[in-house]
Amino acid sequence: MTTGAVLASGALYAAPAQAATAPTIVAKGGYVMNNANGKSLYTKAADTRRSTGSTTKIMTAKVVLAQKNLNLDAKVTIQMAYSDYIVKNNASSARLIVGDKVTVRQLLYGLMLPSGCDAAYALADKFGTGTTRSARVKSFIGKMNAEAKKMGLKNTHFDSFDGIGKGKNYSTPRDLTKIASSAMKNSTFRSIVKTKKYTAKTITKTGSTRTMAPWTNTNTLLSNYSGTIGVKTGSGPEAKYCLVFAATRNGKTVIGTVLASSSAAQREKDAKKLLGYGFGKI
Repeated sequence: MTTGAVLASGALYAAPAQAATAPTIVAKGGYVMNNANGKSLYTKAADTRRSTGSTTKIMTAKVVLAQKNLNLDAKVTIQMAYSDYIVKNNASSARLIVGDKVTVRQLLYGLMLPSGCDAAYALADKFGTGTTRSARVKSFIGKMNAEAKKMGLKNTHFDSFDGIGKGKNYSTPRDLTKIASSAMKNSTFRSIVKTKKYTAKTITKTGSTRTMAPWTNTNTLLSNYSGTIGVKTGSGPEAKYCLVFAATRNGKTVIGTVLASSSAAQREKDAKKLLGYGFGKI
């Protein structure tokens, strides 16, 4: 074989896709996997437990959508307790109005797009069991933990329905990615998390129709990264800036999580780097 032939054949194998350098991200934790087979494509402190902020709401939605005989058009009356909770915690809100009747479907959009903690409370109250609101909420959080256990997630625990935890609300990049991947198997969930804007029409106390101000999805990747199909942002004093993300290109889906990034803009940059790297490996 001539030297030229050796060089030419060597050049063919000099830089396989797998040799791409793993990106550096600001987020303290990161994980990416091939959604088709669950194969890991990137890890950074992927099994370190961290506060998850509103990415918790992925499990909230998953538990609701797993209810037997679920009626997405069932109406829930918005209680003063949900509004008071938002004010007390200075929490993200779907701006639900006390006394309005809102469907379960609308509450799921209010949960996942503007990250409404009022919508999360309404869903926990509706789908938990018990004679008091606190008992129902506790029961719902119990369902969230039961689901995590059923999925074999040993580094995930919930003590809230929305991510405003009391010190025991945590997960990991790997676990959150698995929760999201599982949730994405539900067509209603998939439709919701890829929606950029949604306008709910609710029924007021007097029976008239109220057109709510549109809810805008807090996941900016939907507009800024081609092929994005979800999933959910999160933030908080302890959680910093989090993002669970998924995108499909050429029939392949990459799904992943960044936890504890430094800003909303940075979590998006981190996610884009990881998506690009992930697509380069599958």
